[in-house]
Amino acid sequence: MASSSQTAIDLRSEGPRDGLLRLIFTGRLDSSTTGTVWRRATAAVSRAKPQSVIVDASGIDYCDGAGIALLVHLRLLQSRLGGSLQIDGLRPEFASLLDDGFRDFPSRTLQANRDLSRPAGFAVEIGEATVEVWRDIQVLVSFVGELGAALVHALFHPRSVRWRDALAVAEVVGVNALPIVALISFLMGLIMAFQAAIPLRQFGAELFIANLIGLSMLRELGPLMTAIVVAGRSGSAFAAELGTMKVREEIDALKTMGLDPVRFLIVPRVIAAVCMTPLLTIFANLVGLMGGSVVMLSLGFPLITFFNQVQYAVSYGSLVGGLVKAFVFGILVAGIGCLRGLQAKTGATAVGESTTSAVVSGIILIAITDGIFSVIYYYLGV
Repeated sequence: MASSSQTAIDLRSEGPRDGLLRLIFTGRLDSSTTGTVWRRATAAVSRAKPQSVIVDASGIDYCDGAGIALLVHLRLLQSRLGGSLQIDGLRPEFASLLDDGFRDFPSRTLQANRDLSRPAGFAVEIGEATVEVWRDIQVLVSFVGELGAALVHALFHPRSVRWRDALAVAEVVGVNALPIVALISFLMGLIMAFQAAIPLRQFGAELFIANLIGLSMLRELGPLMTAIVVAGRSGSAFAAELGTMKVREEIDALKTMGLDPVRFLIVPRVIAAVCMTPLLTIFANLVGLMGGSVVMLSLGFPLITFFNQVQYAVSYGSLVGGLVKAFVFGILVAGIGCLRGLQAKTGATAVGESTTSAVVSGIILIAITDGIFSVIYYYLGV
């Protein structure tokens, strides 16, 4: 039985008896005290080589990232020795940090035991990629459930939402994005009108350029291009912000204080993105029609003719269908950006990798969802 020299943390070891070693921690397990018990705990496990280790954490009053790292290290060490480790009595707020530390434990163990001198075969790489995709899908489904529960809670308890932060994010997502959305939408309407004028001129049907611009902007290109812009600007920003907080262990600090990062950080961002994306889509539709009208004026058609033709071709169903797309795109972009930020690893490249993953995943989800909407609208006759 041993005792630490510092009063802030105490470590006692019992055993091994019948292949069981018991480690009892008492006090504060933080960055200033973990170093004093790290070597002793490691030496106790390495020297005894027990079949199983039980860590009694009921006496831990406080635990930060350093303490969690010690528990993860003991689990990894015991796994390498061919035994098992069980942690009892850890408080729930610290257990959530421990779960995050053990989430990718199998991949870390595999990476530590892999012989890097021999490259993995093609079949092994395919298998690892498949497992990684499957784990990513599991995390995504779990995150959707957490986010859905948090949004329902915010709906019934609106005072729990940090509305000041939501308004600040809405300004960044919506107001600050108006110039780039206007530029892209105007050029999109202009380019489509000029491209359509070439084949339609052969049939003397240049008037129907207005029909093409109105339908394509309101039903497809308006919400699609707006969502891509939001993914590039705001989705990447969400991933970078939360990734930086993850690297600095600020999210772990929130969990230690009993605050749910999904409700505290993600819900305001999702609400802001969901509210701003349809408004940006309406603005993009209007500017895109302006770009098409410029081409129609250059072809000799009066503005009232363009307006009447668009009004004849476009219905309220087309506008509502595009806004429904924009609403869903806003949820996808904000959600995947925040998820990639929470999944950021440690290291100098962690934030960059999470940002890149957020943009790529966001655009892929937008394209898949847009295809699903196209099939649904086709069979509904919208």
